[in-house]
Amino acid sequence: MLFSICRRFSRRGVEVEDLVQDAVLMLWKQRERLMAIPPGPQQAVWVWRVAHNAAVDTLRSSKPTEELPEGVDTPAEDRSLVNALYEQIAMLDEPDRTLVTLQLQGYSYAEIAVRLGMTEKNVSVRLVRVKEKLRKEMNP
Repeated sequence: MLFSICRRFSRRGVEVEDLVQDAVLMLWKQRERLMAIPPGPQQAVWVWRVAHNAAVDTLRSSKPTEELPEGVDTPAEDRSLVNALYEQIAMLDEPDRTLVTLQLQGYSYAEIAVRLGMTEKNVSVRLVRVKEKLRKEMNP
């Protein structure tokens, strides 16, 4: 679950590993609180929130990456429709990206609402708006 959460924030292997490490560290620091929650969905939601917040905090505090110098060859990018969609999803603001990613992972509106502390109706409305935004970006 931690790797899945952190993978949403970055596709670079080393950066994902750093995000997972930061999430594990945050969970370790709060282990007493974690153990006080009975095993089950509530504990999973709490772990998800802590890991999500740790990844967001880490990326906010990190320095921007440097561009490659001119003349350095980069591999050709695959411009399939799926890759283009994931590029658009990656450019969404954090709350919207999380909503879309959770839905793509197969979570129901109710499960997303519990994880994000929203109502099902709010999840539904926001997803409709985000999907419309993505549709416009994909088909200008």
